Amino acid sequence: MRLLPIHMLQQGMKIGKKIYSDEGLILLAEGVELNTSIIRRLNELGIGYIYIQDALTEDIEIPEVIHEETRRKALQTIRTQFQSLSKTSTISKGGYHLGKSFSGMMDSILDDLGSQDVSMIMLTDMNMTDHYLYKHSLNVCVYTLILGIVNGYSRDQLSVLGMGALLHDIGKTQTSKKLLDKPSKLSEEEYQQMKAHTEIGFKILKDEPNIPLLSAHCALQHHERLNGTGYPHGLKGSEIHEYAQWIGLTDSYDAMTSHRVYRQAMLPHQAMEVMYAGSGTLYDQKKLELFRDKVAIYPPGMSVKLSTGETGVVSKIDSNMPQRPVVRVMTNSSGELYEAPYDLDLTQVLSVVVTHVGDIES
Repeated sequence: MRLLPIHMLQQGMKIGKKIYSDEGLILLAEGVELNTSIIRRLNELGIGYIYIQDALTEDIEIPEVIHEETRRKALQTIRTQFQSLSKTSTISKGGYHLGKSFSGMMDSILDDLGSQDVSMIMLTDMNMTDHYLYKHSLNVCVYTLILGIVNGYSRDQLSVLGMGALLHDIGKTQTSKKLLDKPSKLSEEEYQQMKAHTEIGFKILKDEPNIPLLSAHCALQHHERLNGTGYPHGLKGSEIHEYAQWIGLTDSYDAMTSHRVYRQAMLPHQAMEVMYAGSGTLYDQKKLELFRDKVAIYPPGMSVKLSTGETGVVSKIDSNMPQRPVVRVMTNSSGELYEAPYDLDLTQVLSVVVTHVGDIES
């Protein structure tokens, strides 16, 4: 199985992984043969990449961080609750029963993560249609929980952290869809409206039964930055709770690696480069280093070009050295297909590096 950008899809290719709607429903199943109509529709839905079946990479497995059914139910719950909130024009003192709705989901996600050796952050929404707020909320939750597990947090701590991550953008349910989806630069007035989602989210959550107050503070603080340039209060350093600092990392990463109406998604390695520019100023250096070491910047199935001039597809990732994947090498430096493609483990051949990712014809 390999991951291809929409513009490289061709008629006759077959889908390798189910494609979901923002409601968690299956739009296209594995094995469906692509035609021009389907490819055009995928592009209209805002899907940047899909997995396709491929004889040369049929043994490459794409790991699932959480179970398919858990993801489907989580997206349905997020969609239902967020849509209900978006119809509320005034924020009163609690009474939304969010804790009841989301606590069971959090248990399922934690059970899934605890049932396997989850130590890598993988892109999780390559095969989903585009409703940014719903899938972004779930992605940030899953990414943050993986970091919390690696950091050694207890189950109770993870539950609070995960709830804060899941609901960090809940204040955007009170932001107009027109503003959220605006394809051009925001005016100063619009930017101030957008920034208000942190305080609105806190107001929604702080009096909710079964929502920890610390989770509400995560919604309030996830845009604060170490050097005081964040919002809403310009907090600095340790004034920002460590949970909110973790969520600030994963929120930024997922925003960069997601397709938006105003720009294409960055690839993981590109997003990490941008984030590292803020190491020690915007983001805590040690937290960022742990994040870097746990992000699969070259996801399985992704096309890559090597310093040898050869091209191939990432087949495996070593969780201890995610920057040095195993590559299924398929073409030589002249672009000719090898009769017998071979796997090259970059942890063993340090003289070879990845020089280009994605969008490679082979």
